[in-house]
Order: sequence, then structure tokens, then C-alpha cells
Amino acid sequence: MIILGIDPGFGRMGCAVLEKSASSADSPKRRETLLYSTCVTTDKKLAHEKRLLALGEKLEKIIKKHKPNVIAVEKLFFFKNQKTIIGVAEAKGMILYLAAKAKIPVLEFTPLEIKMAMTGYGRAEKTQVQKMAIAILNLKKAPKYDDEIDAIACALTCSISVIHRNF
Repeated sequence: MIILGIDPGFGRMGCAVLEKSASSADSPKRRETLLYSTCVTTDKKLAHEKRLLALGEKLEKIIKKHKPNVIAVEKLFFFKNQKTIIGVAEAKGMILYLAAKAKIPVLEFTPLEIKMAMTGYGRAEKTQVQKMAIAILNLKKAPKYDDEIDAIACALTCSISVIHRNF
């Protein structure tokens, strides 16, 4: 199974492609492998619609290249900055549109659900989630941007939650 995890954003959008191998008689342990991750950034000087277009074009290329079975997206949560939430919501709408266009199911996870899946504690610090994601995937170094590691954690949460689902 290929999972595309996304941390929606307008200025920066984290994306991670995870392969989940099923357990078998030879290998009873399920395994996740990070195939690709990035943080897509947009130029603040561009017009609003051009920034959304740039995000959409990059995401569409990722979808076409990796052909995910499911897309995991972090649910929008309470934002103090009203201006920020609107841009993020618009980016999330673009993500949902591309998923529907490609006929890929979407699973959404709250930050609390991601923290719970990654650390066993829903109020864990962001650094704890990041350390667990790095440890689970045995990464040599942490990604540069938080958005990228958040996308990885979202994909891992999806991997854990789809044990009882069929895609």
C-alpha cells in the first residue's frame, strides 16, 4: 500500500510518500518505508491564485508519480490567526479536489489523533512526535521543515489506522 501524507499549508505544504508492506508468513512484522518526502513552498510575491496553482501542480506530479492508494491529510484545527486558516483551508480544498479527481480515498486525522498514534499520548509535544517518526522509519536525519515531518507523521498515522480497513 502506498500512502501520501499531507500537512496542508499555503506557504509551505509537507508531503510524504510511505510504502506499507503487509505482514506475511515469512515476515510477520509490518513495515513502513519512506519513499519520498518534501516541503513544497510558494513564493510570497506571487498572486494568491498562482500560489495555489503552484501547490496543486506539484501535488499532482507527486500523485501521478507515486500512485497512492490513500491520501492522509491533517485535519484543520483551531488557528489563532484568521488570515492563516483561510489560506490553509483553500490549500486543503485543492488537495481534496485533486484526490477526488484521481479517485483516491482521503482519510483525515486531527493533531491529537496523530500524537496519539505516534507517541501513545494525545498531548505529546511536537518534538516527541518528530523523534518517533524518525525512529520508526530509521531516518538518518530529520527533514529540514516541520511541515515535512508532520506529513510523515500523518502518513504513519494512516498506516497504523488502516490495519482494519481495506483499500
